[in-house]
Amino acid sequence: MFIRRYRQKDCKEIVLLFYDTVHSVNASHYTESQLAAWAPEVEEIDLMGWDKSFNEQHTIIAEENNMIVGFGNINNTGYLDKLFVHKKFQKQGIAREILDQLEQYAKHKEVKFIITESSITAKGFFEKYGYQVIKEQQVERKRQFLTNFLMRKNLA
Repeated sequence: MFIRRYRQKDCKEIVLLFYDTVHSVNASHYTESQLAAWAPEVEEIDLMGWDKSFNEQHTIIAEENNMIVGFGNINNTGYLDKLFVHKKFQKQGIAREILDQLEQYAKHKEVKFIITESSITAKGFFEKYGYQVIKEQQVERKRQFLTNFLMRKNLA
């Protein structure tokens, strides 16, 4: 596996990975309507907006055999926005490697703690690596309410 920085040409492949992962990996914790609201069809996603967000944050890509198998991003204040691994590459240490690198970036930026909003599915993963639940939330997306968890990890 190779980790590298995000490039604009990655955006559509990342959006496809996001869609496929949410609709398969998260399907046991959310309804079809919730999944569709969270990860709409690729044609409905604002690729320019995603690209802008990825460029404004520290976004990294995990590749294997020239295929994107995961990605994650964090901003300079320690907000970890996204961390997704391809549905066919789950439980192979990819998320852990991406998380390690995002945490190292935050430490380099002298961030004192990381905040993320974890899905029900990912909550156990984050807890395993030292993140603690601050509160359970109901987030509205396209008139659907999704449960997630505001989580924090102290870096100091």
